[in-house]
Parts: sequence; structure tokens; C-alpha cells
Amino acid sequence: MSVTIKKIAKDLNLAVSTVSKALRDSHEISAETKARVFEYAAKLDYIPNPYASSLKKGRSGNIAVVLPEVADSFFSAAINGIESIAHDKGYHTMVYLTHEDVQREQSIVREFRNGRVDGVLMSIVANDEKYEHLTELYANKIPLVFFDRVCESIETASVVTNDFDSAYAAAKHLIDQGSKRIAFLSMPGELAIIKHRHQGYTQALRDHALPERVVFCTDNEDENNAIIEQLLTASDRPDGIIGSIEKVTMPVYKICHAHRIAIPYDIKIIGFSHLQIASLLDPPLTTVTQPAFEMGKAAATILFKALEKKYNLKNERIIIPSVLNVRASTHTMSIENK
Repeated sequence: MSVTIKKIAKDLNLAVSTVSKALRDSHEISAETKARVFEYAAKLDYIPNPYASSLKKGRSGNIAVVLPEVADSFFSAAINGIESIAHDKGYHTMVYLTHEDVQREQSIVREFRNGRVDGVLMSIVANDEKYEHLTELYANKIPLVFFDRVCESIETASVVTNDFDSAYAAAKHLIDQGSKRIAFLSMPGELAIIKHRHQGYTQALRDHALPERVVFCTDNEDENNAIIEQLLTASDRPDGIIGSIEKVTMPVYKICHAHRIAIPYDIKIIGFSHLQIASLLDPPLTTVTQPAFEMGKAAATILFKALEKKYNLKNERIIIPSVLNVRASTHTMSIENK
């Protein structure tokens, strides 16, 4: 149970107004009383609510968007979708970045206990840890909606895309274009989106009796460059590549150009990416384009329905399909504009 100012006041035999002023370090309260209040509040792990005096009708007017990064074009577009709803509702959007650090994610989520935000939209970090901090947030009845990267163990609403089907379609496209040695550039951890994309890739290759080759990348750019360069310069180099996320797809281009590996003749490339300049690369990149704006907008719509008490969040999954945009990185003549 959360500790309140009223409890502190009762236990210390002080007026609620005295405790409130002491916690605000008011000059009206003696140094001795302040010390008593601060010491007891720390003992009880009291988390002050700096927004309490400004809350009207029990709301802060803020929602939180918790993301692993914004460099990825998907998340930038998703924020725009979220903002399109939040602005109309008169809410401020507060963006928090975890930088793929579960401890930072835990710290951010704990801050929400003080009333800073009314609801949370989240795309979780990639890790093998447990998610007690998210369970606690949900248990505290702070509306929580996942999008893209979801925590499947928490029974709340989520907005995702059809990752399995999209990966299957990507692998099938490479097979139809003649690729027989297709590598899947994966990521470590237990992210559901990576797992489902891996499963779709695997199923497509098994359906066509082709060997699987999964290469695990990291969150470090230099390490990824080394991993991908080793893959592309090996004697058994793949003739097709599927990048599970944007950050592992782009280095393939740089390394292919450096080693004079011709795209799409020597190797064909598909990336899960929302990159706006995909069509301007040399050659233009075939992408599985996620509906980032629409996913952000849908997630925000669900959250505000919950905030307006018109909707009970439940274990519901909304799926918005991705699109395979075929360009010259997998086909000698791009059919993008046909």
C-alpha cells in the first residue's frame, strides 16, 4: 500500500499541512520538524507527488511513451501517431528512452508512481529479465498499453503487426527470386517481435526444404559491423539476407559496397524498416514496412478510451498488417511504382 502524507502526519502527531510544507522545504517549518519528517518519510519509502497540487479531477494531463530509442525511424513515426491523438485530447506526451537498459526502464516506471502521468504507452527493452516492475505498474491501476515490443505475460492491451506472416512473405519473396542460402540477422533476448519474425523465416525455409542460418547481432554498432563483415566475406556467403530490425540491415549495404558485393546479383537484401530513404539507397532497399504511425495512433486511442472510463483494458491484441515493398535490392527491376 502506498504511503501518504496523512499517514506520516498521523504517525508523527503533526498536522497534514505541516508535513506537506516540510516536504516542500517551506521556510514556515522549523529545521527540526523538517528533519523529523524527511527522516520518517525516507524510512517509509515515501514517494512525494510533486504534481498533486496541480491535479484537477484526478489527472495530470500527461501520458508517458517509453521507448528503447528514437533513432529507429519506426519509433519516430509511432510518436507522431501518438501525438495526433494526445494533442486532440489536450494531453502532453512525455517521451522516456530506455536505451535498451532494463535497469533504466525499471527506474523510469517507478517514477510513474508519483502521479507524473495518467497512462503509459510502452515498447519494452530487449532482455531476458523478469518484468516485476511492469507487473507492479499494472497492479497500481495505471493504464498501460504496449505497442510493437510487448510483454506477453501482462494481460493488457497491445498493438502489434503481423510479424510471423511478414517474415514468411519476406523469405518467400527471396526464394521466388532464386535465393537458396538465406540468412536471418537476429537480435539477442526474448523480444516477441524478433521471435515471431524468426519463426516466420524458419517456416518459409522449411516449407521449401532450404537450410536455415540465423546470425545474432548486438546493440553495438561496431560489433555488428564485424559480425556482418565476417558473414559476407566467408566462402559460404549467403545469397539472401533478412534484417530483423533496421539497425542490422543498414550495415549490410556498407559492407557490400566496400567488398564489391553486387546487390541484388550476388546477394539480395530485405529489411524490416520504416526508413523513409529506403527508396533512395543504391540500390533501393526492399522493406517490410511496419504501419508505425497507425500503430502509435491505435495504441493512444485505446489508452484514452481507458482514461475516459469508456474502456476496460484487457488482454487484447490489435494487429495492423505490415507491407512488403519490393525494390531493386531483391529484384533486378524494381516493381515499386508498377
